Amino acid sequence: MPKKNASRTGLPKPGERLDLLTARRNARMARSAHAYVRGNTAKFYEWLDGMESHTLPEGPAVWICGDCHAGNIGPMANAQGRVEIQIRDLDQTVIGNPAHDLIRLGLSLATAARGSDLPGVTTVRMMEALADGYERAFDDTSDHTDIQAEKPEAVRVVMKEALRRSWQHLAEERIEDIEPHIPLGKRFWPLSKSERREIDALFEKRTVARLATELRSEDEAAKVAVLDAAYWVKGCSSLGRLRYAVLLDVDGAALDGDDLCLIDIKEAAQAAAPRYAGVRMPRDNAQRVVEGARHLAPFLGDRMRAARLAERSVVIRELLPQDMKLTIEQLTRDEAMKAARFLALVVGKAHARQMDDIERKAWLGELRRSRSKTIDAPPWLWKSIVELVSGHEAGYLEHCRRYSLDAGA
Repeated sequence: MPKKNASRTGLPKPGERLDLLTARRNARMARSAHAYVRGNTAKFYEWLDGMESHTLPEGPAVWICGDCHAGNIGPMANAQGRVEIQIRDLDQTVIGNPAHDLIRLGLSLATAARGSDLPGVTTVRMMEALADGYERAFDDTSDHTDIQAEKPEAVRVVMKEALRRSWQHLAEERIEDIEPHIPLGKRFWPLSKSERREIDALFEKRTVARLATELRSEDEAAKVAVLDAAYWVKGCSSLGRLRYAVLLDVDGAALDGDDLCLIDIKEAAQAAAPRYAGVRMPRDNAQRVVEGARHLAPFLGDRMRAARLAERSVVIRELLPQDMKLTIEQLTRDEAMKAARFLALVVGKAHARQMDDIERKAWLGELRRSRSKTIDAPPWLWKSIVELVSGHEAGYLEHCRRYSLDAGA
């Protein structure tokens, strides 16, 4: 099937992308307060840094997600086909304070609850469930079976779907076609000639090509060919950065779905999340993202590579059919508690596996210290959520005002 010509379809040229992506991001963030929270990582840390009514504890120096909202957690597959719920986006990962991940997750769930018209008391109970699930990850005497057995319905549905998915499902979802090309349109835009040359040259490197052959061929020298590539219009965080979808053929069998490989190339920028002073991390942003992923989400980290493309630092990862986004939009009271407890356990495990026994016990003691009679959660967590929800509500309304003016211009 021939590729569409950008000049005939009216799709944007590379130099026209930024304005269109800005408008699209603003529209997406105006949909709901929850969407505004997801797309505003930098603002989150500005608000957090400006709070004076409480002091956050300094947890052990571990790799944190840095942008730990509910949408950045979901099913991930490893090379052996095993599937688990793990953190799925590590752009903001740094060695920092684990309390930041807990607060970011709590804010995400609190805004989802407000968007679901749940009463404020439900948010209180959610934060208690959040604290309970997170703390259990650090308690060697804790049993996680009840949390696993009472997964929220959204998790049950997405895991069931992930386990049954094949390459055809991935192709139909991501590229809307199972033919060996990427159709240009709303989700994919044309590349410049120089962009295509850079991508072709990237996969001629054996270290990069090996990422595609590891799951498909025992022959390390198996031939990898770029069948197609396009600019990927995806997410809010990629604004102004390189983002490409690349379709590869492994070992010259393009019509066999098992030999097709869909690659996501994403530019790695400086993290907005604050790092601890004095810790050693890779200076290169892509290497930082890959290293953080290996610690926090090993299923994903083992399928990622850091590279250079067009003199920029990029993260390359293969997309598997089982990699899915967990969508939590409308919550009932019961599901809100289950979601908070389960997702907090996932994040807690990602943190806990990086700590030794002494660090885990000390952090657990800090988490359980100074509980009040009115809420069974750390006081600094609750105060943070209250102030951040208030600040984000105001910011969201102001964003909507500005967006309506820009959209009407």
